Amino acid sequence: MVKDVKEILKNNSLSITGSREKILGLFLEQPGALAHGDIEKRAGEKFDRVTVYRTLQTFVEKGIIHTIPTADNSIRYALCKDDCKEGHHHDHHVHFVCTKCSITYCLDDVVTPELKLPKGYTSSHIEVVAEGICKNCK
Repeated sequence: MVKDVKEILKNNSLSITGSREKILGLFLEQPGALAHGDIEKRAGEKFDRVTVYRTLQTFVEKGIIHTIPTADNSIRYALCKDDCKEGHHHDHHVHFVCTKCSITYCLDDVVTPELKLPKGYTSSHIEVVAEGICKNCK
């Protein structure tokens, strides 16, 4: 996976701005997913809520990050793998939420199971979220 912020932005045809560099850098430093509020706090007072929101939306659209729904109807964001592209996310893995430290992890080696739907139904996206205690909290 590419680890250079500027290279990721260039590879996705995005201009290099301070907010994009800072926010993408946070994802590269973080082993788990981030909530909008986490990003605002870690980015500092330099970027307002709208700038953070627009940057996250752009990163999702470009396939740089993906969204993870939570039980409280909020959204967390995590870095995509290299095979995600604009309009085509390929993050077919299970997400794990630690009930002790509250970190959400992408379990890349645990593939989302195939879902057999009744005739006439077609799924476009499947989310599997497991909860429990992570290896760091055991």
